[in-house]
Amino acid sequence: MSPARPPADLPPHDPVIALGGSRQPIRPPESGVAYSAVLRGPDHWPVRSWFGLAFALFGYALVVPIVNQLLNGLFWLIWGQGATFGQWFARATAYEMPQGLVAGHLALATLIPISMVMVVGWHRRPRQFLSSVQPGLRWRYLLLCLPIAAVLLNLVLWIGQGSIPEFSAPHGWWWWVLVIVLCSPLQAAGEEYFFRGYLLQGIGSLSRHRWVGIVASALVFALFHGVQNIWLFIDRFAFGLLAALLVVITGGLEAAIAAHVANNVFAFGYAVFTGSVAGTRAVQAIGPTQALMDVAGFALVALACWWLGRRLKVATTTP
Repeated sequence: MSPARPPADLPPHDPVIALGGSRQPIRPPESGVAYSAVLRGPDHWPVRSWFGLAFALFGYALVVPIVNQLLNGLFWLIWGQGATFGQWFARATAYEMPQGLVAGHLALATLIPISMVMVVGWHRRPRQFLSSVQPGLRWRYLLLCLPIAAVLLNLVLWIGQGSIPEFSAPHGWWWWVLVIVLCSPLQAAGEEYFFRGYLLQGIGSLSRHRWVGIVASALVFALFHGVQNIWLFIDRFAFGLLAALLVVITGGLEAAIAAHVANNVFAFGYAVFTGSVAGTRAVQAIGPTQALMDVAGFALVALACWWLGRRLKVATTTP
C-alpha cells in the first residue's frame, strides 16, 4: 500500500520552496476582505510575508539605484559634453538638469513591477488585487480624483501663502514641464504601488488590525525619504497615514495615486517657475506652519476622494 499523500490543494509546508509557484497555484483572495487583508487566507503563512517584505525592501535598495545609474549613464553618453560621469551623476541626482529627473523618476517607477512580482510570484495572488479589491485599477475613479486633488492642494497652498505665487519662465522651462508631466506621475504611482500597495498588504497580512499596516507603511515611507527635520518627517508621515487610510477605506490605490501625482507635479512645476527643481529636491527642513498647511491639504483631499468613492459606490472589499 502506498503511503498517504496530502491533498494537492494544501499549502506547502515551506513557503520558500513555493517561490517559483510550482507547488502553489495563483489564487484570488477570500471574498469580503479589505484591501489590507488581500494576502491573508487559508494558504497564508506568516513567514512568507516576513520573507516577502524583506525581499521587497532589498529589491527597492538594489533595483532603483541600478536603474538610476544606468539611465544616467545613457544620458551621459548622449549629453555628457566632456564631463566625467561622476560630475554628470552628481548634477543629475541633484536634479540640476531634466535628464536627472527623468532617470530618478523612471527608476522609482520600477517599484510597480517589483510590487507585482512579489504579489504574483511570492504570494501567489492575481496582480489585479494589488491595484484594488475590484480587482484591477479603477481608471474612472482615479481620473476623477486627479482634478479634485489638484484644486484642493493649490487652494490650500495659495491660502497659506496669502497669494498666488509669482512666476518667471527660465531658459528651457518647457523641457522641465514636459519631463515633470510625463515622469512624475510614474514616480508617484511607483511609490504608491510599493508603500501603500505591497507593503500595506504585506504588513496587513501579519495582523488582523488594519491600523498596523497603515501606520507601519507610513513610517517606512517617511523614513525612506532620507535626511529631514522633525516637521518634514511629520509632513511625510501624515501624508503616508492619510494615503494608506484612503486606500483601505476606498478599497484601492486610485485616490492615493491621484493625490501623490497632483502633489508632485505641482511641487516640481512651481519649482521650475519660482525657484529651482534642484532647490526643491534638496529641501531637508520645513517649519511647523508649512507642515500644518500640507497636512490640512492632504486631509481635505482624502475627505473629498472618500466622498467621491462613496458616490461612485467603489468596491471596498473583495467580490
